[in-house]
Amino acid sequence: MSKFLAIAALVGTTAIAGCTQGINPTDTDRALIGAGVGATVASVGGTNVIKGAAIGGAAGALCDDVRLCQ
Repeated sequence: MSKFLAIAALVGTTAIAGCTQGINPTDTDRALIGAGVGATVASVGGTNVIKGAAIGGAAGALCDDVRLCQ
């Protein structure tokens, strides 16, 4: 995955996961949202969708730990 797509997946995941604040999401919720965003970005970019989903899922699950989506 190119650097641009990795950064786009991370930013997209953080932005989407941050939209769930009103429902008090769990790490699993954020990871699923992140995986979806990562897979979509990878698919549009023509790269490996599984890698994109893995990166997005990890970013979604960890975004609250680094205080990006609280």
